[in-house]
Formats: sequence, structure tokens, C-alpha cells
Amino acid sequence: MKKITIFTDGGSRGNPGNSAAGIVFCNEKGQCFKEYSEYLGNNMTNNEAEYKAVIFGLQKFKALFGKKIAAGSEVEIKSDSELMVRQINGQYKVLEPGIQSLFLEVWNLKQDFKRVKFSLISREKNKEADKLVNEALDNEGRDQKLI
Repeated sequence: MKKITIFTDGGSRGNPGNSAAGIVFCNEKGQCFKEYSEYLGNNMTNNEAEYKAVIFGLQKFKALFGKKIAAGSEVEIKSDSELMVRQINGQYKVLEPGIQSLFLEVWNLKQDFKRVKFSLISREKNKEADKLVNEALDNEGRDQKLI
């Protein structure tokens, strides 16, 4: 495994409200090969859901490929969350206590990989992950959709 791109999105209806995460795994050639969504529960903000989506993506990578492959892999997380990407890249301070704990969880998960890069993308380039979030919210916690 050389490089994997994970498109992530988190969303909350109500902000805070019902929340979900969607992730899409793509290979070096840009071919998407796995999609997952997860209902996260209620009373979560959109920003918290965005962080949870990254956590879900990194944990799912390790579950699918194992720690040994993760340790030798470069992962690029692509997200349309300006706040989350800029906080993780050190451009914005993390002031919100609820976000601080999620930031630390992402930071610790990053240590299991050779390299994790975070890139900000437009919403138009994140439609698949967004679609998965909305499907999970529409189904409100019913079975996880595996593609």
C-alpha cells in the first residue's frame, strides 16, 4: 500500500442535532473502492461530526488493512471542512473544549501511519462523502451501508 486518499464528511441536522459521517477510500489512480457511512447520534455539532468522520476514516483504514500496512502508508484526508483542516494543519487554534478532545484523538491516530496529510477541497469535490452522510441521517442509525 503506497497512498490512499480518504474523502471525509460529517454533518449535523440541527447543529447540534442528529449527526453522521461518510468516508470514501480511493487509490493512487483516483479509483474509489470502498464507501462507508455511520450514524453518530444526536446532540452533536457539525464541526464535531467533521472530526468524527476523520476518526472513523483512520480507524476504518486500520481495521481494513491492519496496523502493519497503516505504518507504511501515506494517507491524504480530503475534507470540505475549513475549520477542521486548518486546525489540524496548525493554521487555526483549537479553542472549543469538545473539539480539543477530538483534535487529540485525530492527532494520536495519525501516529499509526507513515504520513497523514490534510487537504481542503470544495463541496463539489466531496459529493460522494456528503451523499453518504445524508443517507445515514435519513436512515437514522439503521444498518451501516457498505459498498
